[in-house]
Amino acid sequence: MVRRGAEPHSSDVATTPLWRAAQALRLVTLLYAVLQQFASAPYYQNQRLSWVLIALMAVWSGASAIMLSQWRFPEVRRVRVWVVFGDHVVVIALMAATRLVADYDWYHGHQTLPTTLWATNAVIGAAILRGPVAGVLSGALIASVALTVRDQWGQDVWTDATVPVLVSVGLALGLAANTARRAQDQLERAVRLTAATEERERLSREVHDGVLQVLSYIKRRGTEIGGPTEELAQRAAEQEVALRVLITETADRGDSGGAEVDLRPLLTVHATPSVFVSTPGHPVLVGRWAGAEIAAAVATALSNVALHAGPDAKAYVLLEDTGDELVISVRDDGVGIPPGRLAEAEAEGRLGVSRSIVGRIGALGGTADLLTEIDGGVGFGTEWEFRVPRT
Repeated sequence: MVRRGAEPHSSDVATTPLWRAAQALRLVTLLYAVLQQFASAPYYQNQRLSWVLIALMAVWSGASAIMLSQWRFPEVRRVRVWVVFGDHVVVIALMAATRLVADYDWYHGHQTLPTTLWATNAVIGAAILRGPVAGVLSGALIASVALTVRDQWGQDVWTDATVPVLVSVGLALGLAANTARRAQDQLERAVRLTAATEERERLSREVHDGVLQVLSYIKRRGTEIGGPTEELAQRAAEQEVALRVLITETADRGDSGGAEVDLRPLLTVHATPSVFVSTPGHPVLVGRWAGAEIAAAVATALSNVALHAGPDAKAYVLLEDTGDELVISVRDDGVGIPPGRLAEAEAEGRLGVSRSIVGRIGALGGTADLLTEIDGGVGFGTEWEFRVPRT
């Protein structure tokens, strides 16, 4: 049985297509190396040794191609590390063995024994495994060995294509591997986000149909009965509001993918028989922090409605997206707020409204206006209007 900790990492899965394509190239370069051996063997001093080395190269190419193209076995990353390391050892050893099978005149003016094309397999492996930096370093290492074996550390360094080809291959494949890993990470975040969103919506429905309905019923009946049960009704109302705020905050924390969120679910979670939420039919995407701040401001306004607007008060939340700004209205038909009461509360050190509502919206560059305090006064309900610019 495979241990959970030994399961392939997502980055290993993401680069599997690159590994498999690289192994197809490995077999093609092996064929080229064998054909090159047929053409070069007559010029070698030790032809028998050269064929033995080519046979070893073929065996290693087949075994490494099989190991590097797989990912459905435990410890795949560790296996790939060792195979890539072995690639470099084999390539360097074969290059060095060129001096054992050919004389100076031959190896100074021709390719090393495994050919430069086959040697790129080690560079490709390092690039896919560790990224562009490892690919460039591997290319520089293999190129340095080739120049050393061929004794070309002179002007030929700047005219020979070995160095730029190997370094460029390492850079390009390393960048491609990093891109594949980032794409895999984004896909997994999107999948987790979708699953988390569906689960939150399911839990929100269950909480709304169960606990919140019971708390709302206790609040209503306790207020109707009066007497000692009125305190019970008030506690139920407080817990109902607290639970709704908790659901909203949990939804925001659980959203871990992407740079934007849809504001609509953050507001519709507050819908109850006494709270009506209306939102556009299309997604209203905002920055994650902005969405959390707007949702928290709405939750605070609804909390004030539940605590101060009266037992029979109903609240209405309306979200509008004008393109240039978001307009969020939170209105109730309760007893209203006396003119100047918010200023008095702030002077007394009670900063709930100024910080939780006005402060949050102001931090987003918007405005939070209490319209009924200006237009109506006590007995006409309360209406907050939040205007948040899209920029």
